[in-house]
Amino acid sequence: MFDRLPEYPWEQLKPYAAKAALHPGGAVDLSVGSPVDPTPSIIQDALNAASNAPGYPSTGGSPEFKAAVVEWFARRRGVAGLKPEQVMPTIGSKELISWLPLLMGLGPGDAVVQPRNAYTAYVVGAALCGAEIISEDDPAKWPSNTKLVWVNSPGNPDGRVMDVPELRAAVERARELGALLASDECYAELGWGRWAQELIPSVLDPRVCGESHEGVLAVYSLSKQSNLAGYRAAFAVGEAGLIKALVNLRMHSGLNTPGPIQKVMAVALADEDHVAVEREIYRERRDVLLAAVKDYGFELSESEAGLYLWATLGQDCWKTVDEMAQLGIVVVPGIFYGDAGKNYVRFSITATDEKVAEAAKRLREAARVKRD
Repeated sequence: MFDRLPEYPWEQLKPYAAKAALHPGGAVDLSVGSPVDPTPSIIQDALNAASNAPGYPSTGGSPEFKAAVVEWFARRRGVAGLKPEQVMPTIGSKELISWLPLLMGLGPGDAVVQPRNAYTAYVVGAALCGAEIISEDDPAKWPSNTKLVWVNSPGNPDGRVMDVPELRAAVERARELGALLASDECYAELGWGRWAQELIPSVLDPRVCGESHEGVLAVYSLSKQSNLAGYRAAFAVGEAGLIKALVNLRMHSGLNTPGPIQKVMAVALADEDHVAVEREIYRERRDVLLAAVKDYGFELSESEAGLYLWATLGQDCWKTVDEMAQLGIVVVPGIFYGDAGKNYVRFSITATDEKVAEAAKRLREAARVKRD
């Protein structure tokens, strides 16, 4: 009854974390994408100011919160003209991702599509309702029984960014199938290279979905850009009828985002300064780690945005995980994200400056030994 899901994959990393801890300098854990920097003071102050909240919060979201999301999408995502009734808050993004297939009424015989390299929550959502999971990036290969399509741009684990033509092709195919196209976009403010200068496209962009948001849903989280993982601060935006139906189901289920968190999100979305500061912190950490990873001999794939380096030594991922553990570095095996990642590992840049610098030092030293 309670065994529909396998053991949480990170349990398999424990032996390697234990091996890494035996390093004379201790372990450097680059496996988890959890923010470590302080929550900005402007947000902490907003939470304090909103802490008197004796009544139940609005499941659909407060007017202030919804207005802030609408304004932010116009300013930062290139999506103007949204209506407040197209917005709803969620309790973190993973909650909605994991429960969306069940909320949609999917079950055996239905297919849920995810990327070939996929964040682990998509398959969980399919498993919870008994739907089939399909890992496929090519819209032409999505089966006729597809009811929900997940795209993830920028992607976790691979940092892949889908441009406007790619997203448009996905939307067109999903509409052809009568499926909901849900886009997980939570790293959109963390672009590198080209995407440090250009806005990363949203599925709600009119260049992608035309003048209608029918059949599309954008999911977003402030965990990364605002260091709010502990607040579970996120939201979803889509066609008004879809949002109304989801809000109704969530009201029945008691899935309410706390009122103080809705207030915090409104404040966080209105302030670009703290996001720019955190983006620069991550850019510096990424530059340090990227150089060392390449020096060691890794080849990078995608990694255009987000908080991870998707890298390979051309060997089985578990062999690489063990090799890194011998250096006292913990990384994630790519197989956690699907068979396409079996020769890759994921490095996270969310560790402290000191930890990232230490990992880079160990990689460079090991690279010198290999060359000698």
